[in-house]
Amino acid sequence: MQYTERIQKLESEGAYVVLAKAKELERKGKSIIHLQIGEPDFDTPKNIIDAAIKAMQSGQTHYAPSAGVPEAREAAAEYLSKTRGITITPEQTVIMPGAKPFIYCGVTALVNEGDEVIVPNPGYPPYRSVVKFVGGKPVSLHLREESDFRFKIDEFRSLITPKTKMVIINSPGNPTGGILQMEDLEAIYFEAKKHDLWVLSDEIYSRMLYGDQKFYSIASIPGAMERTICMDGMSKTYAMTGWRLGFAAMPKKLAEYFFTLAINNFSTTTTFSQWGMIEGLRGPQDAVDKMIAEFTKRREVIINGLNAIEGITCKKPLGAFYAFPNITGTGLTSQEFADLMLEEGGVACLSGTAFGEYGEGYIRFSYANSIENINEALKRISNVLAKRKASVAK
Repeated sequence: MQYTERIQKLESEGAYVVLAKAKELERKGKSIIHLQIGEPDFDTPKNIIDAAIKAMQSGQTHYAPSAGVPEAREAAAEYLSKTRGITITPEQTVIMPGAKPFIYCGVTALVNEGDEVIVPNPGYPPYRSVVKFVGGKPVSLHLREESDFRFKIDEFRSLITPKTKMVIINSPGNPTGGILQMEDLEAIYFEAKKHDLWVLSDEIYSRMLYGDQKFYSIASIPGAMERTICMDGMSKTYAMTGWRLGFAAMPKKLAEYFFTLAINNFSTTTTFSQWGMIEGLRGPQDAVDKMIAEFTKRREVIINGLNAIEGITCKKPLGAFYAFPNITGTGLTSQEFADLMLEEGGVACLSGTAFGEYGEGYIRFSYANSIENINEALKRISNVLAKRKASVAK
């Protein structure tokens, strides 16, 4: 049987590969602490669940428009306008089953075969995967620890060629937790406008901030929305990963193409879940505030714990809920470290290379787990490395 070259270019996502391995080890009786998956371990707030149930009971169980329930588009436009400090209309706003479809649809609608797309590296794997799928070329922009995993603007400029069609940005970033500052975004927009580039801005962690950190969106720069897809969603902020709800703002003409892509792919986003989304965006935010407060505590525990282990150093992430420690001092490659921790320590984590070749020397830990489990994971990591050091010394 023959398969297309296109489908063979698609890559899997490391978190799900490791999850499958970890589950198999659990079935064999091994204790596993899951620090690999980017999923809040909190339940969806009750007011959101109640709103969705009420919608089902009132008959909201039929097809919705491909762009989303009108009231949900209005709520998303209001939310984006308020949080980005600009005016977004419902006509510019699209609802999809999760934020990830906006990556696929954006690249599909805007990138031709042979076009180049600048992607952050280390960065979220679907960026480069989807670009390759459509016949484009992902061009890696190295995010460096010494630069707090921000764009180095001179390097960004050097990567732009006549074939460049798009730049993808992600702030706060996965896997690094880095945040782009306003001067970064202004410089990126200046080059995007100068070279007529599209910007896909993945802002799914926009509420996941710590201390006095502020979130900045490239969409807030005057004129930027003429060439920007500003995407967000419910999964992280509202602990709604299983609901599959994303929303984005973009130029109205591009939104119309997204409607067509939706019709030809999944038809529509689940109707009653969108009423839960409306309640989430417009209702009380107490549950979100409590979740961020708990992530703040966990961040302290895992960062301090990692820095106390010989061979590991870790900067404090400014956003999201991932630690991205440098493990070069252990003498292990990223994949060796991740395999060792899963198989011997029972700690599931991701090799930095799951996020691109510039992730070598790093590991991603998700601290979307209890402080008790994080402390136990730290103990296991320390013990495994100490045991390995002792065996090497013999």
